Amino acid sequence: MPQDWKEILKERFGDELPAPQEEPAEEKAAPVLRKQRLVVTIDRHARAGKQVTVVSGFDGDDKQLESLCKQLKTRLGTGGSVKDGKMIIQGDVRDKVVAWLSEAGHQAKRGN
Repeated sequence: MPQDWKEILKERFGDELPAPQEEPAEEKAAPVLRKQRLVVTIDRHARAGKQVTVVSGFDGDDKQLESLCKQLKTRLGTGGSVKDGKMIIQGDVRDKVVAWLSEAGHQAKRGN
């Protein structure tokens, strides 16, 4: 007859469960994201006619770009990715992207 999971834990550890081991918290420094001059365009090439918004001109490492892209996707509620140093956001959301990037302090302009 299968035992209840609480009974199994009681058999293995006794009446008191061991306290979880606390690992020293490494302070993860947030990457310093300096303000960028970005260009927001739309692209339809090799995408079966689907529109994507492309943000180019980012000067920084890939982790910072991916972090910025994730914040942008969450804010807009869309999908997207980072490829070849460019953010690719699904759909034609150029105006919203430019507005959000401007709020974040970046110099963003609409390309086409």
